[in-house]
Amino acid sequence: MPKTSPTPWLAGLALAFAPAGTLAQEDAPPAAAERPHFSESIGQGGRPIGAAWSRSPVHAEHGMAATAHPLATQVALDVLKSGGNAVDAAIAANAALGLMEPTGNGIGGDLFAIILDPRTGRLHGINGSGRSPKGQTLDQLMAKLNGADALPPSGALPVTMPGTVDAWFAMHERFGSKPMSEILAPTVTYAREGHPVAPIIASYFARSVPRFEQWARDHGLDWSNAKETWFAAGPPQAGAIFKNPDLAETLETIGRDGRDAFYRGPLAQVMVDYLRRQGSAYTLEDFASHKSDWIEPTCVTYRDGYELCELPPNGQGFAALQMVNILKHVDLRQWERGSPEVLHYITEAKRLAYADVARYYADPEFSPFPVELLSESYGAARFALIDPARATPEFQPGEIEVEPRLEGEGDTTYMTVADKDGMMVSLIQSNYRGMGSGLTPDGLGFMFQNRGELFSLDPDHPNAYEPGKRPFQTIIPAFVKKDGKPWMSFGLMGGGMQPQGHVQILINIVDYGMDLQEAGDAARLNHDGGRQPTEPLTGPSADPLGTLHVEPGISEATIARLRAMGHKVEVVEDGIMFGGYQAIARDAQSGVYTGATEMRKDGQASGY
Repeated sequence: MPKTSPTPWLAGLALAFAPAGTLAQEDAPPAAAERPHFSESIGQGGRPIGAAWSRSPVHAEHGMAATAHPLATQVALDVLKSGGNAVDAAIAANAALGLMEPTGNGIGGDLFAIILDPRTGRLHGINGSGRSPKGQTLDQLMAKLNGADALPPSGALPVTMPGTVDAWFAMHERFGSKPMSEILAPTVTYAREGHPVAPIIASYFARSVPRFEQWARDHGLDWSNAKETWFAAGPPQAGAIFKNPDLAETLETIGRDGRDAFYRGPLAQVMVDYLRRQGSAYTLEDFASHKSDWIEPTCVTYRDGYELCELPPNGQGFAALQMVNILKHVDLRQWERGSPEVLHYITEAKRLAYADVARYYADPEFSPFPVELLSESYGAARFALIDPARATPEFQPGEIEVEPRLEGEGDTTYMTVADKDGMMVSLIQSNYRGMGSGLTPDGLGFMFQNRGELFSLDPDHPNAYEPGKRPFQTIIPAFVKKDGKPWMSFGLMGGGMQPQGHVQILINIVDYGMDLQEAGDAARLNHDGGRQPTEPLTGPSADPLGTLHVEPGISEATIARLRAMGHKVEVVEDGIMFGGYQAIARDAQSGVYTGATEMRKDGQASGY
């Protein structure tokens, strides 16, 4: 049976909450560096039930939303209460997050979602990612790079087509019920009248300025429009009222005139004119021909009747399925959750899966995915490569027939919504690294993504840059089935953290009996490194072993043992690189929803 008692390694995970920000700068609490660490000066409070390091999940009968911003959660609930369904509410909340959390997402980026249709019990996936310019070859791109061996993170060259707006309308056409103008109206109002900035988002704003300044020095980035939109008076502070009237006009136009306003109409013309001034090859025809794709989720059984469901490439969701197929061959419950054995097996399974990610994951229209990577026999063969006692110096991709890192520190948003009829939406959206490319089209109030940075420049690589191609994607929504039926909509944002984060949540619930909130609050690991999807196919990897990052809740004894096993281990205290989790599960008998939210973000799970 799964263990249900708190394990010793979790007892050290202190939950500390900073006071709310204020509008007056001089009245703000001292910076973290100027005050004692909360876990030392105050310590952890008590709880009458459940794990002392967590808090209660949320229960509600008629509807639920979990997002990275409390106001976005309330927007979703307002839509549900006014008669909208989960797709309507998800679009509304995502639009709100593009305004309120522009450090993680926006309509200049891409979107992926899994939607549970309660009428049929089927899961439907949508790939709303954008493609490269059709009129630019790899040779032409290389000429613009002037000898660089990778795409830069800023400017016009890493920009790929913004896919979010088209994905909204594709979801809405199939499942939506309210008019798009009504769905987008709450964000239009917040953008015009303003909203208070959340604390963690404020910290991301503060970190963005030196990043853009560095890109301006290193890559000649002209971020003047972005600076005027978000940083005219410096980085927005926690609690300060922030407005974006340009975005209000853009969203109002989209709601009134539809998706063609963005991809064929006046907004498209503004974007193309701006991008071409910045050196981009995009044309109006590129925008007019863009479309999202409906795709089929794939599920893999773990144990005890639980299945993990993910979307196929060009995303990395199948890496989580490969990890599940590896880890099902060892019963992790024989050890404590924070033991070196458990962390070792999770890490090695991740490294094995990511060796294949770097070799095989790409746009399937250009390089079909080798489905045998998801077979039971292949998972068993990969498991056999794990040395139980030591970290393997380097894993190679499986034989079936790169150095910008994967996405950085949580620069994505994940959210989930469920309605009274049982429709559930698992949605993730991102501008990729940082706030995006640094390029904000004239007067439109959003930033273009820099997702194209993840193309490989090796012409023989499946993920090589080609005209009209989608780059490798990090953002992945997920679902869990229980006893053959969809049960939980969840995700965990944050670059290469995402597949390994999905698997850790699954392990916490299935093997260690945690509830939805405990499963997200528990200390995590994040292995970073190994071969990347941007590295050449041949030659050594820049970082074959990688680094195993752990949160402070992992015991010193476990860390020492992992180092003795050959892992390079670093303890990271601020939680940023460990992602942002949201989840909603539905009880099959009562229909009651349970929601959970990420303590490392500003968010909220709430229902009615």
